[in-house]
Amino acid sequence: MGPPSRETWAQRLGAFRASPSAFMAGPEGEDLGRDLLIELRSEKLSEQTKVSLLALSLEYPAQLWPDAAAAEAAATSLLDTLVLLPPRPSALRRPLLLAATTVLAAGDALGPTSGASRRLLPLLLGLASGRDLGRGFGPASEQRPLQATACECLRELESCKPGLLGDCLGLLRRLLGQEGPVQPLSLLLALALRNALVIRAKAKAGLQGLLVAGDAPTPGGPWNWALAEEGGAHPQPQAPSWPAAEDEECGLAVLEPSPEEARELRAAVAQLLDSSYLLTPVAQAQLLWLLGWALRGLRGQPPVLFKPQLVRLLGTAQLALLHAVLALKAAFGEALFTAQDEALLLRRLTLAAQHPALPLPAHLFYLHCLLSFPENCPLGPAGEEAAPLLLGPRLGRSLLPSLLHDPMALLARLHLLCLLCAEDEEEEKGQGWSPQRYLGELLAGLRQRADLDGGPRALAALCFQASYLVVRCLATQPLVLTPLTHGLAELYRARPALAPHFVDLLDRVGPELGEPLRAVLRQEVVSRAGRDEALRWHLKILAKVADGNAPSATLGFLRAAAAHCTDWGLQQALLRVCRTLMRAGVREGLADLLQALARQLDDPDGRDHARLYYILLAHLAGPKLGVALGPSLAAPALTSSLVAENQGFAAVLMVQEAPAPIRLSVGPRRAAGPGPVLQLQVEVLEPVFSLELRFRVQGQLYAPLDAVHVPCLRPGRPCSPLLLPLQPRLPAPTQLSVRALYATPAGLTCHAHLPPVPVNFEDLFLPFPQAPDDGDKQGFFEELWDSCLPKGAESRLWCPLGPQGLEALVSRHLEPFVVVAQPPTSYHVAIRLPPDSRLLLRLEAAQAGGVPVALRTDHWAVLPLAGDYLRGLSATG
Repeated sequence: MGPPSRETWAQRLGAFRASPSAFMAGPEGEDLGRDLLIELRSEKLSEQTKVSLLALSLEYPAQLWPDAAAAEAAATSLLDTLVLLPPRPSALRRPLLLAATTVLAAGDALGPTSGASRRLLPLLLGLASGRDLGRGFGPASEQRPLQATACECLRELESCKPGLLGDCLGLLRRLLGQEGPVQPLSLLLALALRNALVIRAKAKAGLQGLLVAGDAPTPGGPWNWALAEEGGAHPQPQAPSWPAAEDEECGLAVLEPSPEEARELRAAVAQLLDSSYLLTPVAQAQLLWLLGWALRGLRGQPPVLFKPQLVRLLGTAQLALLHAVLALKAAFGEALFTAQDEALLLRRLTLAAQHPALPLPAHLFYLHCLLSFPENCPLGPAGEEAAPLLLGPRLGRSLLPSLLHDPMALLARLHLLCLLCAEDEEEEKGQGWSPQRYLGELLAGLRQRADLDGGPRALAALCFQASYLVVRCLATQPLVLTPLTHGLAELYRARPALAPHFVDLLDRVGPELGEPLRAVLRQEVVSRAGRDEALRWHLKILAKVADGNAPSATLGFLRAAAAHCTDWGLQQALLRVCRTLMRAGVREGLADLLQALARQLDDPDGRDHARLYYILLAHLAGPKLGVALGPSLAAPALTSSLVAENQGFAAVLMVQEAPAPIRLSVGPRRAAGPGPVLQLQVEVLEPVFSLELRFRVQGQLYAPLDAVHVPCLRPGRPCSPLLLPLQPRLPAPTQLSVRALYATPAGLTCHAHLPPVPVNFEDLFLPFPQAPDDGDKQGFFEELWDSCLPKGAESRLWCPLGPQGLEALVSRHLEPFVVVAQPPTSYHVAIRLPPDSRLLLRLEAAQAGGVPVALRTDHWAVLPLAGDYLRGLSATG
């Protein structure tokens, strides 16, 4: 078999990207990595195709070469392919370098024992240095892009193995002073410097001349892994997240460089800062953060080195640079930022957050900076949320939230308003404007929008998010929480459908709001009538807030509501409230209610649960009852003889969905009685007890159907047909949705959905009462025939007979409805269709191929159904 074509590779790559894990588990997955490496040397594939193959190795190296040995072999093959490239310009050199670096790093194969590492590291350092490494590395036009790529690869390896380039700091400093790619070299030197300082500080050792330029390792020669082995394989953070723990700062303080080393370190930092303006804003931000972390807490290194950069950056419009400035302020505080700098920065953030043309992400960024503003001299304990001291009432009022703001911006501004409320002094409360008063008006407006009937769900969610934020920030201020509690109670009174939001809020808030809100919601629910149309929402709330306080009112509400819990869902919600009361220790009156529910509920599952709860309540003490009703399946075994001692107890209390072990089919048609009746044949694959079949008809064509009950069914034992009376409101066919509820031999209650049962047009046929004697039958039919017009409809059609003939067809399908018969050529048929329609047929002058049929009915919609039925008789035989 020849090598795969370009189309074949496209198909394989598409299948792999669709599901990498499934593809690698298949028959083609094992050889994908090997085939990829082979095809990179093939001359039949274009460079563009090879670049797409290398992109795959960059995205999924761990899937293609999952262990260190495979990653080592793959990196070696990629380096061999790189060396074998012709000296002409090629688009493969840079992707090959990136792929070899990625494979070694992702496969955890980078180390002193790796042959590929010993080849790759000197090669990358040589390319970063701009040295001529021979004809295999392209013309001079590719050297500068290759130099930048090599720096990126070295930075990636240094990130994965901190200290890897600790012996090359002097060389990197010298390269930065030469003509070369400034940004990749600057970021590489800053990262290597930061890692070297952290590792030396942990080892309590000096810099030992690391910043002095030395000779670069030669290809194939030894690489100094000492500093990398001291640092371990724990990558340092690469994003501005300043360590909050004091041990990190103290660790750097342990490092005491000599005067010469301190001078070299300052020179290296100044060299990086002086060239930082040539970098992109994102690269500048990362450089400032790396250098700030490198010098934070380091003795003999004043942060004044950053001062010239602050003069340039305090007025920047780049968000990344502004973030870096705030990170420096968090690191050095008043040692670098004066009070005037802090006031200027805070005022600038405040004014920028008010810009009307600001996009939402930038708006949120400025607000986040204000909420997390690093002050020079913060009041209160470390880590406590507080508004900046210099953000006075005048500046704060310009950032007040409004109902017109975007939801995310409103929540951020509300957070700031809550912090201002927390610091509101007593003497300010007598003034005309008060943050607490404004906060109350805003929350009232949010509740008013959430109260809109049929309003967007997002408005309700925003109201409860704002309420949670207020509680989290102002949990100790009753002047705010009391009106909030009453406002939420009024919101529930106006719109009980928000019950899920109330339950979620109660799960998240602390007792400061949770306890009073539970009390007012409980009082609000129990004061309602049990027949309230929002009963299911009241039961949902009551299951959350019911406790041992005032149980008589709760039980009274449940007794009134029980008569209106007519479906399974409402009955289960009612029982959940009873379960909550049992866990709260309520006994008086609850046992009587459970006994009544066990007799009163329509659903057998609800009655079983009520009976079980009554038995548990009557026979188990408080601790054992709590264990029995607990949510965990790993609860300790119960010692009561009334409850099975196993971890599946919770499953017994639930109706579980299961595959249906029941087969349901329609039996022969019964053309007798006052109404149509379906005969259902039931077969089971396993024993089934207390089977209840529930039928549901879509739309309003039929009246609701009663459930059918079977006490016991066993495989192989015939069951008498089940009779299902139908009550059609129009003579039309339909389908019945079927749901089975049953008990298994293991004692579990299960439910399953069965295939729908069809109700055909002919299943509705009923005969007319026969005439008194044979002489009146023709007159009886003619009377029916004439009564259909003029309000009814008439039609004629041709009914194919097939080989059986008219007499056999009528005998098989229409025998119960024949009024007048003159076999074998003429029949008069009268069919009664519920609720009060009729269908009359004249089948006369039968011929060899069929018979003409005249139809009359008093309901015009029956004609197309009757036509379809008659035309299909010959096909059914």
